[in-house]
Amino acid sequence: MPAYATMPFHLETERLTLRPWAVSDAAEFSALLAERGKGTPPVERIRTSIAELLAATETSGIALLPIQRRVEGDFIGYCGLIVGRATLEEPEIAYELFQRVHGCGYATEAAGAVLEAAAATGRKRLWSTVGTWNTASLRVLEKHGFERDRVSMEENGEVVWLTRTLP
Repeated sequence: MPAYATMPFHLETERLTLRPWAVSDAAEFSALLAERGKGTPPVERIRTSIAELLAATETSGIALLPIQRRVEGDFIGYCGLIVGRATLEEPEIAYELFQRVHGCGYATEAAGAVLEAAAATGRKRLWSTVGTWNTASLRVLEKHGFERDRVSMEENGEVVWLTRTLP
């Protein structure tokens, strides 16, 4: 297995800051997950999830990072690299934002910063998996040069697998 550089864990764009998780993110992270329509996860469980994310980052060298708007300073979601359905050598890019900020280009902006960070690790390819119903996420990925690889059927419906070669 090739050795990869550690992904930068502090990323800035024109409007956003992506940074490591803090325990203080738990309540807002819980509220974000509640928008999925499956109830609000207990904040204490989310604190445990944050600790697990930080531990995984320490061992893997890749991270899912909270997104804050630079001017407002508010938590609006997350974006980063995960193993997910892929591998540490070819991880997945993942993102989720509060519905109140959908349509503002934040996912596209954050994903661009994460793509640069992924390329800086020396990786050659990334994956993403998205429900076929999620046209907005598919558009974000297509803007960044991801191409459809295949479609699979999963418990929650059809999933599009996309891939992108890194420079």
